[in-house]
Amino acid sequence: MSHISANDLKTKGVAAIEAALGDSPEAIVSVRGKDRFVVMDIAHYHYLRECELDAAIAETQADLAAGRFTTETAEEHAAWLDQTCSS
Repeated sequence: MSHISANDLKTKGVAAIEAALGDSPEAIVSVRGKDRFVVMDIAHYHYLRECELDAAIAETQADLAAGRFTTETAEEHAAWLDQTCSS
């Protein structure tokens, strides 16, 4: 993964990001020698977000298949929340 220093961002701006993303889908931005941020192309971000949503769907489907759910009315759920939050 490519690295960009905060100083490079200050002096070169978006050109530093574009150069770092030329050979890698993500780049780490370091501030005072410590890794602080990650930048990426928006298409790569959307791909990662889609993967995250697919994983959430798979987890939900597994919970349903294993019976890890409850069926209740909105009022019952609100009462459960009140009880849980006040404990």
